[in-house]
Amino acid sequence: MKNNISTAANQTNTKDKGQRNLQQATIYKILLAVSFVHLFNDSIQAVIPAIFPILKDNLMLSFAQIGWISFALNMTSSVIQPVIGYAADRKPRPILLPLGMCSTFLGVLLLAYANNYILVLFSVMLIGFGSATFHPEGMRVAHMAAGQRKGLSQSIFQVGGNAGQSLGPMLTKWIFIPFGQIGALGFTIVAAAGIAVQTYVARWYREMLDAGYTFHKKSTARAIDPARRKSIRTATIILVFLVFVRSWYGASIGSYYAFYLMDKYQMTLDKAQIYIFMYLAAGAVGTFFGGPLADRFGRRNLILLSMVGTVPFALALPFVNQMWAAILLLIGGFILLSSFSVTVIYAQMLYPGNIGTVSGLITGLAFGLGGIGSLVLGNLIDSIGISKVFIACGFLPLLGFLALLLPRDEKLEEWAAQ
Repeated sequence: MKNNISTAANQTNTKDKGQRNLQQATIYKILLAVSFVHLFNDSIQAVIPAIFPILKDNLMLSFAQIGWISFALNMTSSVIQPVIGYAADRKPRPILLPLGMCSTFLGVLLLAYANNYILVLFSVMLIGFGSATFHPEGMRVAHMAAGQRKGLSQSIFQVGGNAGQSLGPMLTKWIFIPFGQIGALGFTIVAAAGIAVQTYVARWYREMLDAGYTFHKKSTARAIDPARRKSIRTATIILVFLVFVRSWYGASIGSYYAFYLMDKYQMTLDKAQIYIFMYLAAGAVGTFFGGPLADRFGRRNLILLSMVGTVPFALALPFVNQMWAAILLLIGGFILLSSFSVTVIYAQMLYPGNIGTVSGLITGLAFGLGGIGSLVLGNLIDSIGISKVFIACGFLPLLGFLALLLPRDEKLEEWAAQ
């Protein structure tokens, strides 16, 4: 009998030790794999704004209609992310990883042949749905593979996505200008590669779950006092709003700045795309360094500095020559997007144990609201002109001062530890 008890105790200790090892090990091959899929996913999403000039000419679209396409993509890829994340937090579904990329594959295939506005909207919604399916589970995988290095894992994961987004302008230059809309067909190869990698990641994900991996328990969330619950809710609203503002300003650059350059400087489309690429590429670099910078200067401080620090560059951008525009875009992109991964980590610390839900909220719903901003900007450009709109957009990062209302890092860590 004693031997049986001793054996059971040893098995329990071995299981607990194994669980700790599962949670502490950093699996770089999985982090890199999911980051590459993030690159594939977001480079395909970047096809949509990259093809805007082509669609505008082919289908005789207005800026407002361009805004609706951006809105359809962002709302589909964003608003349902918290829902998928909420479901995944309760029952992980590794199969969603390859299935989401299958939806993206179909969307890109349809986009290449879409010959009317309705088909374009439907195709971008399929691409958006694939993205919405990927992000919550992808972030859970990144969290699972991170071990004790959560900040680094988010930087690796998010830099893949931002690098993919930065490719959009070059896609216009290298693919859509020479080949036209049919050039989107080549991205079915990227989507197929994504399906293959996602199948590998999903298999590892399932093995980890079967081996006993669990995320943080959520029972503590029920025990928090009402005052702290209210503070967390307020911090969440502020954080989502800040990401919304950041996304709105980013939409002004990514979706419309090429048109602004062509209008003000009479640039050719291919040259204008280089400027957008510089902004987004600098943002990808900023995303990677954001985690280490937050470790040094604090998460809240970095969120504040990334927004407010962008203000002088955003305000000056509409009034400078072409050379200074390139310089301001590089500096502004780096600063603004340095908080990209940090906002996700901040939100995850507000709600430990709800990785999918929170990640979907920050990268999903907030970007969906940014899609509304893109729609509004398109209508404003049609109404008052593109120059006035870009002057007004320069004031958006001033709203970053609201980050002063976020709890300090010390308070955040105190809440997360309880």
